[in-house]
Amino acid sequence: MFEINRRQLLAGTAAASLALGTGLGFAPKAQAAEPKKGGHFRLALSGGATADSMDPATYAAGPVVFAALAICNNLTEVDENGNAIPELAESWEASGDAKTWTFKLRQGIKFHNGKVMTSEDVIASFNHHRGKDSKSGAKSLLAGIKDIRADGDSAVVFELAEGNADFPFVPADYHLEIFPSADGKIDWKSGIGTGGYMLESFEPGVRTVLKRNPDYWKQGRANFDTVEILTINDPAARVSALMTGGVDAVNSLDLKTVHLLKRNKNIVVEEVTGTSHYTLPMFADTAPFNDNNVRMALKHAIDREQLVETILRGHGRPGNDSPITPANRYFNTDLPQRAYDADKAKYYLKQAGMSDLKVDLHTSDAAFSGAVDTAVLFRESAAKAGIDINVVREPADGYWSNVWLKKAFCMSYWNGRPTEDWMFSLVYAGGADWNDGHWNNERFNKLLVEARAELDEAKRKAMYFEMQELVYNDGSTIIPMYANYVDGRSAKIARGNLASNRFLDGWKCIERWWMA
Repeated sequence: MFEINRRQLLAGTAAASLALGTGLGFAPKAQAAEPKKGGHFRLALSGGATADSMDPATYAAGPVVFAALAICNNLTEVDENGNAIPELAESWEASGDAKTWTFKLRQGIKFHNGKVMTSEDVIASFNHHRGKDSKSGAKSLLAGIKDIRADGDSAVVFELAEGNADFPFVPADYHLEIFPSADGKIDWKSGIGTGGYMLESFEPGVRTVLKRNPDYWKQGRANFDTVEILTINDPAARVSALMTGGVDAVNSLDLKTVHLLKRNKNIVVEEVTGTSHYTLPMFADTAPFNDNNVRMALKHAIDREQLVETILRGHGRPGNDSPITPANRYFNTDLPQRAYDADKAKYYLKQAGMSDLKVDLHTSDAAFSGAVDTAVLFRESAAKAGIDINVVREPADGYWSNVWLKKAFCMSYWNGRPTEDWMFSLVYAGGADWNDGHWNNERFNKLLVEARAELDEAKRKAMYFEMQELVYNDGSTIIPMYANYVDGRSAKIARGNLASNRFLDGWKCIERWWMA
């Protein structure tokens, strides 16, 4: 699900799955030095709130998720190469139609209280999000599961309503950590998991303290003796804490100060191309956006290069009106990069029977940092094409509940997803709850279902390339920028290869990093 203030969102053969199940994926790769144990790691993060809870159904992005990912494990995880690899699962197998998935569990894995993990714990952890009255952010993600059943204590079988070749990515979702269970219900209140760290204290929106699990089962992971996670929502305060040595790592650096931080020999700026992208959804079922000529005019009236340089300060690249980014596996490299062209924008207006156009664009920096400035720059570039964009600045408080999904043309942000199917199904499928552009394309919807169940890589690639082309040419969302993840760490902290599926090493820095 969407991860900024919105609480609520391959194995083709048995041989391939068994190859994944060797456990070799846990050793950090291509490192300058081997990890070493010891030290106290202090991490400052945005997104914390006093309402945060350790209940996995309530997780949003922020400190509580980082703590949960350190305390617990999932069946699978996404590695630094963007692949789904085994975590608590040892291996998996898919039926020929990709509707039945059997996950074999690692043997002898214990929770922090000494209880051995079994299939009952896995099933209860998933069912915690699937109930009729569930408000979990993972509920829609699991909607395609018809049944979950145990095959003894050491295997779990998932029966899907439709084939899903990417299903191994689903258990890696940050809501789906495995907790100990009793009588079919999980115990999340005790903060007990199978992870590399044990919970010492939890002050929602303030501070969380962890200590290393001495019996952790992953080689080369969970290296710090203790970890302190601090909520610092103000970006300037986070950077100040890093510069003064008050913390060892922070997320989401203020892009205006990155060039200064790079001059500091005690700080390392970490930057990766991820799946993050900024969007301007238009309601495709509402005039004037129900005419694709109008949508195309607006797509050509925005200066993407200018926005990357001005808003992202070069820390990203021009977006191409598709939510599939260069970090995704099936990114369509054949699509021409759309550029600012006032003459083309005028041409499409003429095709729509218009000589000019006036529209309201609702915005707030709650959508993303620099959203208001983005809207103003868009207004200026569009004016040269005869398009009058009235920038409506909305209050930050309540933006996601009062503007997003409510206004016909607004600004938004998505962290992206590790698979094309996940991102498309969440936002671009006809009738999806979070289809913020009200877009409904029959050919796209048909391909989405077919590609999901297709186990042939070449065929899947061709389908996802075509879906991106459909969104590019017919979609009702302008995507002007793909943003990099830009974080900071002390030079006293070491790491292996960075994952790019989310910031701070796929949200796994606590488990994967160590003292230099």
